[in-house]
Amino acid sequence: MKRRPAVAGKFYPGEPAALAAEVAKLFPDIPPEKKQQAIAVVSPHAGYFYSGAVAGETIARVRVPESVVILGPNHHGRGAPVALMAAGAWQMPMGDVPIDVTLAGLVAGKSTLITRDEQAHQFEHSLEVQVPFLQFAQKRLAIVPLVISHLSFAACREVGLAIAAAIREYGLPALIVASTDMTHYETREAASAKDLRAIEFIEKLDPEGLHRFVLANRITMCGIMPTTVALVVALELGARQADLVRYTDSGEASGDTRQVVGYAGIIVS
Repeated sequence: MKRRPAVAGKFYPGEPAALAAEVAKLFPDIPPEKKQQAIAVVSPHAGYFYSGAVAGETIARVRVPESVVILGPNHHGRGAPVALMAAGAWQMPMGDVPIDVTLAGLVAGKSTLITRDEQAHQFEHSLEVQVPFLQFAQKRLAIVPLVISHLSFAACREVGLAIAAAIREYGLPALIVASTDMTHYETREAASAKDLRAIEFIEKLDPEGLHRFVLANRITMCGIMPTTVALVVALELGARQADLVRYTDSGEASGDTRQVVGYAGIIVS
């Protein structure tokens, strides 16, 4: 089956040429030899007007392989807690993107927590907005998309270890993209204080600490579960550092700093 785009023309331009021009504008020109060999990235998923510059700068800095595992939060409550689309393709304005069925099949077989489920993907925007940036960086892109709902840390760890085991068995390069925005609808001062503390846990490669801190302090980081899972995967695959590319908020674009949404781009290598 083909998944049709849910937010083309809303979060990003729906016309191919306009989208390609927008992504190119948001993508810094970084020479190939200066791009990082990353295991994972953390990237925001708001409309491109708000968070596109952070997402573009983050993904532009890494070498994007042909296979990318995209982990995003479930904003709609539809489908399984860990929902994997394991076959078919995503119909996108800049061209169809196939599912990497080999890697997806390996992921599906590594944990009973992971369910083949297309329903959770139908209206979810958090993974979709990452795809044009990945397409721009890698013309032969294939994806493994997972939508993740609220999980305990133990469940996040099981899913992360399963994905890492699948990537090792796959034997080819694969990048993890954790899609998340940070604090929602608080003042810039309050949001940045919370978000920078959460980012410290990511920089320390501490998935359990991040999970505990965000939940204990009721931080409205929508992709806390995908980010926790991504850190587990990265550590299992040998990650040694995480570097903040940029942190900002919606007020930079809108001018309104009374109720912002925070955005962070982070590279894990």
